[in-house]
Amino acid sequence: MTESTWFVIAIVIYMFTMLAIGYWSYVHTSKYDDYVLGDRGLNPFVAALSAGASDMSGWLLMGLPGALFVSGLSELWIAVGLLIGSFVSWSIVAPRLRSYSEIAQNSITLPSFFGNRLRDHTRSVRVTAALIIILFFTFYVSSGMVSGGRYFEATFGGDYLTGMIIVAAVTVAYTFIGGFLAVSYTDVVQGLIMFLALILVPTMALLTLDNPADIFTWATEHDYGPWTDGTGNPEFFSMFTGVSVATLIGHLAWGLGYFGQPHIVIRYMALRRPSEARRGRMWGILWMGLCVLGALATATVGTVFFSQNPDIAVTDREAFETIFLDMGRILFHPLIAGLVLTAVLAAIMSTMSSQLLVVSSSLIEDLMTIFLKKRPEEMVLVNLSRTAVVAVSVVAAALAVNPNDSILGLVAFAWAGFGSAFGPLMLFSLYWKRLNTAGALAGMVTGAVVSFVWGSVEALSGTIYEMVPGFAAAALVTWIVSSVTRAPSAEVQSDFERASKLAEIAESDPDVDIAEAGRRLEA
Repeated sequence: MTESTWFVIAIVIYMFTMLAIGYWSYVHTSKYDDYVLGDRGLNPFVAALSAGASDMSGWLLMGLPGALFVSGLSELWIAVGLLIGSFVSWSIVAPRLRSYSEIAQNSITLPSFFGNRLRDHTRSVRVTAALIIILFFTFYVSSGMVSGGRYFEATFGGDYLTGMIIVAAVTVAYTFIGGFLAVSYTDVVQGLIMFLALILVPTMALLTLDNPADIFTWATEHDYGPWTDGTGNPEFFSMFTGVSVATLIGHLAWGLGYFGQPHIVIRYMALRRPSEARRGRMWGILWMGLCVLGALATATVGTVFFSQNPDIAVTDREAFETIFLDMGRILFHPLIAGLVLTAVLAAIMSTMSSQLLVVSSSLIEDLMTIFLKKRPEEMVLVNLSRTAVVAVSVVAAALAVNPNDSILGLVAFAWAGFGSAFGPLMLFSLYWKRLNTAGALAGMVTGAVVSFVWGSVEALSGTIYEMVPGFAAAALVTWIVSSVTRAPSAEVQSDFERASKLAEIAESDPDVDIAEAGRRLEA
């Protein structure tokens, strides 16, 4: 059989696995809370890998190895920022949000939590948050579909539109059928595929080298990839060469995004108990750290691997983002190589499915239901959410049919946009009693607008990553407006104090859930 045939077989195996998980999730989904939040029954291992897989996307497998291959360890700062941000987020946001979201009228979406936390009867905070999510994530989902089409185009030499439709159809199918459980458990499988591929590929490449120790000196002494002047890249192993203070701050600031990413924090809300955030943090940081090391190993080994044999070369001769894929193709039997290549597809689909579910939940839970006089029955809400998944995917697919720079460019702002709009608001919601509706609304809008404008203006975006001014502006505006306007009602402040006490009880004892914490507090 031809190489492409083996690749197709591997992809079919992967796709049917995803659909099987979707069906299993469908069987275990009997009510609306199941479909949107897994009925808050996610174990920490699943929550951690699901959050990681939906976060990292193709950047971990293609963007990071390519950047490290070209520039060296100076490109690691974003990964360092993400690791720090993820650790801090699991530490201070996850346990408190798990407690407070249940206390705040059992909030099952991020906008509903913000609205219920403030008892915002105007619904302005909830609606604004939902609109920000729907706008940005619809384009984000579209970008995932574009990536899926490009993947099929590059891997099989096939038609872009056909590949896009296949990836979109399977992702929509298991999300439509199984909801949150399907998205979470497929993310686990996808996260494991990404992890195993990132460990296996550089390890096997290392074993093929004439002298494995060359990986520590080759890049600094020999030509490779883009370095062709006879001296290699002498600063390959330096993390500081060519990195300005502004660049360093901007790269580390990527970690701030974790506080406000809707598709990540929703996993915190779905944990079984607040105390399980500790184990989630352990699994999440371990997975992310090993994956980053795998990406680093891929780049470092790649400098020797592609130089040692003149008969092989990196397909992408500009950004060198295909070194991981090229290694997999060269090293393994086509069937195994095909399974390795599915790691990229897994990264694309895990992110896209998480975003689809968040958007559909915001459409139904945060926009439609709040304007209805009577809340629909459970299964009606489930079916409406499924309908929303399809509707969003159709819009995203329409945008992806003819991809252009405006769509893909907007995605570059999404991480900073969500981090700036929701990150400060999340921290204030969980830890500041004085937060009020006016401050929350002003800060959220400020963060989104500042990060978007800053990232759109080349003269500004070239100075520092838009997350920094966006996050800072949102935090400052939230604090100022909340301080100079009317304090939240006594009821809201009482809710905050009770939530804080319940959270402390639930976080301190691994056997206590919120209901038991409430009984202990009353006693």
